[in-house]
This record gives sequence, C-alpha cells and structure tokens, in this order.
Amino acid sequence: MGGEQAAKTMLQIQVAALKAKGETVTQDEEKEILERITANYTRQTKPEYAAARLWVDAIIDPGLTRQYISEGIAAANHNPEIPEFKTGVFQV
Repeated sequence: MGGEQAAKTMLQIQVAALKAKGETVTQDEEKEILERITANYTRQTKPEYAAARLWVDAIIDPGLTRQYISEGIAAANHNPEIPEFKTGVFQV
C-alpha cells in the first residue's frame, strides 16, 4: 500500500470513529484530516526520520549500493557455517 492509499484508509478510519461518537464531519474537515495524515506519512517516510530513531544502520549514497552489496556478500562468504535459525514458539 502506498502512502496516498494508506492516508485515505486512515482518513476513513478516523471519520468512522468520529461518526461513531455522533460527530458530523464536513468536507473541509475531511480535507484537513487528510492533509494532516499525508503530511505525517511524508515526514515519516524520509530516511532521516528512520535514522534519527535508529531504525536503520546507515543512509548510503545510492551510487555506492553495489559496493555495499558486494562487501556484504564477500563478508558472508567468509562464514560458511550458519546455524539453523530456530524461532521458538510464537504465541498469537
């Protein structure tokens, strides 16, 4: 789902919640809510936002992508013994 679709879905959820409380939502209010949601998505999908929260290890220059991938593969080739990954029990 893209940002625009997600924003519209969140808008529908928020409008439905407001209507469930008995509030009426005008077209202008819907537009304002959508603009606020879209602005949040735009801000939160920037790499700097993720890096500031330590969600990513680094932001690399796109021109260096192949170099980073090559170095990763070379490093993985030096560790031929990878133990089986066991997840344990997931409780849902």
